[in-house]
Amino acid sequence: MNSITIRRPDDWHLHLRDGAVLASVIGDTSRHFARAIIMPNLVPPVVTTADAKAYRERIIAAIPKGDRFEPLMTLYLTEHTDPDDVEEGKKSGLITAVKLYPAGATTNSHGGVRDMEKAMPVLERMAKIGLTLCVHGEVTTPEVDIFDREAVFIEEKLEWLRRRLPELKITMEHVTTKEGVDYILAADSNLAGSITTHHLIINRNAILVGGIRPHYYCLPVAKREHHRQALRRAATSGDARFFLGTDSAPHVDPLKECACGCAGVYTAPNTMSCLAHVFEEENALDRLEAFTSLNGPAWYGLPVNEETMVLEKQEQPIVYPGKCETEAGAITVFDPMFPLHWRVR
Repeated sequence: MNSITIRRPDDWHLHLRDGAVLASVIGDTSRHFARAIIMPNLVPPVVTTADAKAYRERIIAAIPKGDRFEPLMTLYLTEHTDPDDVEEGKKSGLITAVKLYPAGATTNSHGGVRDMEKAMPVLERMAKIGLTLCVHGEVTTPEVDIFDREAVFIEEKLEWLRRRLPELKITMEHVTTKEGVDYILAADSNLAGSITTHHLIINRNAILVGGIRPHYYCLPVAKREHHRQALRRAATSGDARFFLGTDSAPHVDPLKECACGCAGVYTAPNTMSCLAHVFEEENALDRLEAFTSLNGPAWYGLPVNEETMVLEKQEQPIVYPGKCETEAGAITVFDPMFPLHWRVR
């Protein structure tokens, strides 16, 4: 198979940042994706519907001329989030989801939730109105090893929340473990998971073997090889509970290549080429459309995109720019460590 046609894909987990970085990176997404769920962990974070409206306007203003792209806005959950504001955002059509960051879990998450009980009023309202909770599923307690934080979150936090509010729809974002995959597969309802491009390709060796490679460092951190294989099986299975959320997260190189580098992998420019490679390796090109274009809309109650995308395989490898240049500095593009032959026509 040298050519496939799929519905235009969506990205159900995306970081666009703001200012000069936003203006430089958005085209790498809007070129290929029709919609994306936009993460709210700016500085300061997007905590109210008014914040989301203003941020959406900045995103729309930055979309390259001729691209058709819809940002789907989220709110950053805090222990003081106003349930009425969240409900108004949902009713207005502006807010697609609310994002739970355990405090200290990842970039700009220090204002996240420490005590889940304090967030229960807004979570109960979300369950009532049918608004999805997107979860960064890691505990942040220092005694838990960083490679175990997702599994412990499922056991100690997520299971508790799902028993407390079984009617709340929850997306486990950027699932990275076999435990996460198995937990979703065992759920009766109201639980799904997004999977990133890079977690299908790298394991923790990519970060640590032969020297520290900061551009493969992300949170949740890449895990052992058997976890990567579990993610591949889930993504390529066609199961409607799994869909693409790239977690493409641009940071300028000085913030990555330093003594305390930021977490994030920038995959927006070459995600579709990488995914076609992965799905071909797994003999699952016929299920690429489900993962990138069908399962996510079904989960979020949105129509499938009418436009289509053609992916063609060419003999010569595709050469993507290694850097995205911005006024704030260069951003390194994800290197999958193998040649890419699938291009978007």
